[in-house]
Amino acid sequence: MSEIKHTNNEKKGVFEIYSEGKKAGEMTYTWAGDDKFIIDHTEVDPAFGGKGLAKALVVAGAEYARANNKKVVPVCPYAKITFERNAELQDVLFR
Repeated sequence: MSEIKHTNNEKKGVFEIYSEGKKAGEMTYTWAGDDKFIIDHTEVDPAFGGKGLAKALVVAGAEYARANNKKVVPVCPYAKITFERNAELQDVLFR
């Protein structure tokens, strides 16, 4: 089982994912105005690879954006391809 913690300030934020009581990875973002944020990095420790944790981070970011009426600009290659491959996430993309 994994747990995601979100920290946000006026300029940057991070979603951290924990698995088996240890930090397994994170996804960072930078605010681009009041209405959107740029996902700039997603990383999961190789020891926790293959468990879908990176996708869970991107989904958490999309859910946060949806709940707060924000848009997402995925610059991180992993986040970008995850949005492209999952139509259910695309409603929060900034176009």
